[in-house]
Amino acid sequence: MAEPSTPLLKLTDAVVRRAGRNILEVPSFTLAEGESMALLGPNGAGKSTFISLITREVFPLHRDVPPVVFRGHERCTLQDVKSCVGVVSATMQDQMTVHVPALDIVCGGLFGTLGVPRQYTVTDEGRSKALRALRLLGVDDLAERDVTTLSSGQARRVLVARALVDDPDVLVFDEPCTGLDPQGMYHVRQSMRELARAGKSLILVTHYPEDVIPEIDRIVMIKDGLVFADGRKERLLTSERMSALFDVPLTVEETDGYYTLLSRY
Repeated sequence: MAEPSTPLLKLTDAVVRRAGRNILEVPSFTLAEGESMALLGPNGAGKSTFISLITREVFPLHRDVPPVVFRGHERCTLQDVKSCVGVVSATMQDQMTVHVPALDIVCGGLFGTLGVPRQYTVTDEGRSKALRALRLLGVDDLAERDVTTLSSGQARRVLVARALVDDPDVLVFDEPCTGLDPQGMYHVRQSMRELARAGKSLILVTHYPEDVIPEIDRIVMIKDGLVFADGRKERLLTSERMSALFDVPLTVEETDGYYTLLSRY
């Protein structure tokens, strides 16, 4: 891990351009080691591109001053990032179509794949790591279950375990509750809370304040490829701010650290 004074991520004049158009512009942004945040914004606002800058899957335009510095490194590789960042995405679940045990999906996290590639063999240590991750999420009883027989909520927690298998410092949750019923949402959000309490840094990408667990204090709003607002959730998760972010009348209510979004018709 980098020195505590070194930010996890620093962006300086980071611009991502596609087909001659800037799809994301970040003049200045810093995320401290150990800090958690939630990234909110409409579809197409640039949230996924922002996350891809962090994971080094997207590169900004060249600048004399490095636009992306990860843990103090100006030329951080994709492998460097993968060694300390785990990703949980709802889209991964759509790819879980092969009849394999849930444990194999989790073990795949050791190789950056969904499942264990034929050319690899999982060691006893790797299997132990996978079982430990499943146990932490409270789904170790699903280890030998065919993933195609799991409920959406169970499968999502298996994917969280996959992201945890190598004990990363940072976990990115990309729309983690998409497609889940209330029970599944509850368990995924509780899993995020437990991980935050265990000292993991969480980066949550979502449309909904309901996903923002009490342990996440910082909100970054993205709109039209720009940082629309950045600050504490008490200041930003308001009816006025959310209405301006999504360009529709919205009401935000807060109860015991949880926020609920209501539409006004």
